[in-house]
Amino acid sequence: MPELLVATFYQFVSLEDPSSLKGPIAECCERNEVLGTILLANEGINATISGTREGVMNVLGFLRGDPRFANLTWKESTARTPPFGRMRVRLKKEIVTLGVPEADPCKLAGEYVRPEDWNALISDPDVLVIDTRNDYEVEIGTFQNAINPGIDSFSELTDWLDDRIKPGEQPKVAMFCTGGIRCEKSTALLKLTGIEEVYHLEGGILKYLEEIPEAQSMWEGTCFVFDDRISVGHGLAIVEHQLCPGCQYPLKSEEGASMPACPRCTIPPDQNH
Repeated sequence: MPELLVATFYQFVSLEDPSSLKGPIAECCERNEVLGTILLANEGINATISGTREGVMNVLGFLRGDPRFANLTWKESTARTPPFGRMRVRLKKEIVTLGVPEADPCKLAGEYVRPEDWNALISDPDVLVIDTRNDYEVEIGTFQNAINPGIDSFSELTDWLDDRIKPGEQPKVAMFCTGGIRCEKSTALLKLTGIEEVYHLEGGILKYLEEIPEAQSMWEGTCFVFDDRISVGHGLAIVEHQLCPGCQYPLKSEEGASMPACPRCTIPPDQNH
């Protein structure tokens, strides 16, 4: 099988009737044999899709034909086997669930920081660096100096920030996530509370791993992705993991082969799949 293209993208943009897009997008994906997940909501689009390069580019071209998505950008990686088993186009209340409607990235957002400038920012001792991802994602990889809020879902970040970040006490906050979408929401949330200097990694961890050489990187470990690849490393190379069938904790393949049980639960890794 030829190498498959994986495209990850999102865009916050006002969509008055996202349901009208569901059918045409699903038909375009089916026609081009593209698989994956596309979420649509009034606030925009969030997706990861895979297929042949020609097929994926046809879908992206179709989306960008809509003036609202004319500036859509995406991050590319590859897969040796299909990372998705089917195509799903779903309607949601939010393309990433935070539960704070006022945190609108179209109106409020932190300052983008390019991957090549990220190391300098997070090395500043006056900057509080926050990993906005779920706890199981953080455990297999994160940036040096980053704080893990220890959350099980993104919606829990609101309470954590309320408890830990106070206007006037923490003037500089830098946030990051897998592809950038959760950072857009969380930096908008902080701006609502009165934090003025809020930064987030443009393109997320995936863009950083794609562009920054490993020798210069401040990333430690691997990056969890929400498809059958499970995790990627520098250069977006696939890192062999399997998911524990009990708690979905990502185990490196050598752990799955040698450990009697998942470190988080009691299910033997060889029962996975």
